[in-house]
Amino acid sequence: MHMNPLKTSLFLLAGLLARTVGSAQCATYKIGDKGDTLNCVDQKHEKQGPWVVHMDELRGEPGYEEEGLYYNDGKVGIWRRYDLQGDILAVENYKWGSKDSVQEYFSPSGDRIREESWLSVNPKNPYDTVTVYDDPHNPFRSNRRVVKLDGSTVKNGTWTYFDPSTGTVAKTERYVLGKLESALGGTASRTPSDSAGVKPPAEVEQYNKQNSGKKKIKIRTGETSGG
Repeated sequence: MHMNPLKTSLFLLAGLLARTVGSAQCATYKIGDKGDTLNCVDQKHEKQGPWVVHMDELRGEPGYEEEGLYYNDGKVGIWRRYDLQGDILAVENYKWGSKDSVQEYFSPSGDRIREESWLSVNPKNPYDTVTVYDDPHNPFRSNRRVVKLDGSTVKNGTWTYFDPSTGTVAKTERYVLGKLESALGGTASRTPSDSAGVKPPAEVEQYNKQNSGKKKIKIRTGETSGG
């Protein structure tokens, strides 16, 4: 049976995360209240595994905490951000260290403000295919074009803005590979790639299940030689 190469790489990533993150492999790390290893920086000075980041209020900007997974210094899977009272502010998805898929943002009172859609760019293959319909009156007349994607992530899909006072949709925008759909000279759509429908690594799924909802993590620092 042929296995999708991207799926294979995601399964390998899950195994690497499970084996790599441990205090013995970390030059510096912290220990959570459940005894798990957090904020690991390995011997190559790369962030690995579960991380909890605390930022105090600074120059009028509110403080926050965020948590999620790193792999080889890049964010992967679901990251959650909270205010310092423990209320959710954002739920973001990452791949290849950049935003990917749906991102959700909330007000301090818990009202949904915005839902974004992004496409993370594979640094080893920064190209994608779009189907461009040249004649808006003829849906069967189209061309497929390969385009190079600039940056590490691009807006792709529907962006929805909500009225926090009512919860209703205030505005929507549709992006295709970083451009507003109306700016493409016609209706365009992204051809589904091999990454469509791929489940996140098992390590990411397990972490997200264990850490859903509000929580405060007590940590203590630790380090090993060789850093």
